[in-house]
Amino acid sequence: MTPFIQVVTTVEKKKEAERISNALVTAHLAACVQVSKCKSIYNWRGEVQNSQEWVLTIKSSQALFTELCRTIEDLHTYEVPEIIAVPILFGSEKYLCWLKEELKEAEDVD
Repeated sequence: MTPFIQVVTTVEKKKEAERISNALVTAHLAACVQVSKCKSIYNWRGEVQNSQEWVLTIKSSQALFTELCRTIEDLHTYEVPEIIAVPILFGSEKYLCWLKEELKEAEDVD
């Protein structure tokens, strides 16, 4: 298993997706963020919702997840944003080296 993760969040508007993506990449909390449109169907406060959203697929590392999550929460407009991470088990050696080079070193947490 690698030390890298893929984090997913969704937002309502394209401008918000771009703002969050740019902030994460600029801070080197993400090496890459893919933005795509989707349709979401979910329960919210007892009612089924059906909405168009933007998905951010974020490439990062486990060591940066706490800071990445906090940054998303600070910039996100949803009351309860989806922020989930899954491990990247395997990847091409060249891609994983690139990921490592693009991400900042995790700060030591006391």
